[in-house]
Amino acid sequence: MRISIIVAVASNGVIGRDNNLIWRLRDDMKFFSGTTRGHAVITGRKNYESIPEKFRPLPHRTNIVVTRNTEYAAPGAQVVHSLQAALDAAATAGAAEAFIIGGGQIYRQALERGDVGRVLLTHVDAAPEGDTFFDLNAVAAGWDRVSHGRFEADERNEHGFEIVEYTRAAS
Repeated sequence: MRISIIVAVASNGVIGRDNNLIWRLRDDMKFFSGTTRGHAVITGRKNYESIPEKFRPLPHRTNIVVTRNTEYAAPGAQVVHSLQAALDAAATAGAAEAFIIGGGQIYRQALERGDVGRVLLTHVDAAPEGDTFFDLNAVAAGWDRVSHGRFEADERNEHGFEIVEYTRAAS
């Protein structure tokens, strides 16, 4: 099973504030939806709760929520208590690919493991204030970079952005 991260990051590393997205990028959301559909998505509890209730669990995906809270329930999603348990659950469900979709703590844990094979990173042309971050340097050295397209700010997208796929360079 391939392990991937999908994340939108501002130029200053910010990915969120007060457990919310801080921009409106409809074309990026369309990319996210199309890319993760049919696969497992792994998210931390806070990130899961930030998804509007009418969209939870994310449709057409195996939703796995990681939390330390042993009493937590997420109807329609599987609740586990570690990233390893989430990856095991995705593999058991037959997922060809598991997407780590946030938040900051889950991203850090995933990158520290060393088995993330690709990162789909939306580079957002903004530097907002925030309280949740993604380490852009974590996918700099040792990763191959391929652009999936540049989008300019318009009525659909609050900021310009570029979607880039990083894959671990062959050793």
